[in-house]
Amino acid sequence: MTPATLFNALWYDYVNRLCPSALKVHDLLEENTPLINDHIALRTFNLSPVSLDTLAKSFLDIGYYVGGDYQFEKKKLRAQHFEHPDEMLPKVFISELLVDQCSFSAQRIIHSFMAQIDEAKLSDPLFLAKGRMWNVSIEQYQKLAKETEYGAWVAAHGYGANHFTVSVNQLNRFDEVSEVNNFLKREGFKMNDAGGEVKGTPGELLEQSSTMADKVGVSFIEGELYVPGGFYEFAKRYKTEGGQLYSGFIAASADKIFESTYR
Repeated sequence: MTPATLFNALWYDYVNRLCPSALKVHDLLEENTPLINDHIALRTFNLSPVSLDTLAKSFLDIGYYVGGDYQFEKKKLRAQHFEHPDEMLPKVFISELLVDQCSFSAQRIIHSFMAQIDEAKLSDPLFLAKGRMWNVSIEQYQKLAKETEYGAWVAAHGYGANHFTVSVNQLNRFDEVSEVNNFLKREGFKMNDAGGEVKGTPGELLEQSSTMADKVGVSFIEGELYVPGGFYEFAKRYKTEGGQLYSGFIAASADKIFESTYR
């Protein structure tokens, strides 16, 4: 599996299933050179056989390494980000819901999903771009959403990139994340304003923003329901004292980016 094969599959799934509006954003921002993708993000549960480590293996096998660890106590999440020696390859941010910290009823619902997974399918790294591996009811989705929006999102969508990220550093028309935000708002996009439209500061070496997730049709046991899907993110990185662009993430900012998929 080459990085190009994996990321192309993730992009195809992202724009066709999770975030169709990303194509418009992409066209609006792309100029004479292809957009640089700063990072993608994936979500899962911290349960066998699809824990964070399971998802990470597909990237470790193509040369990625762990770049940082993060905790989100209020959202009951743990995350890691991964980098590749080839700096042109996007970083990967993988998070997992700490299911044992959820209510008994939520745990029971999520464990019922795990029991349906065909583990043989996990040997193919492209499972990361193939969506859900279980059946879920609207009732289960709504019960989870009352307790954990994150858990409900994974229950509905399964596996796929919940966002890709435009590197603002490369853009010619815009120097600041706020300029990208204002441009997209004029084009009719709603931005995530949790914690402010721009999350992070130059002093923290990373500024981020994102659109609010598209509403996409999802098939549940009872029928189709439109729920939040994927979103597009924008990131500007600043240089460290050593002269290199900062490559990590800011937990407080990521915490608010998660809310791009809130209902």
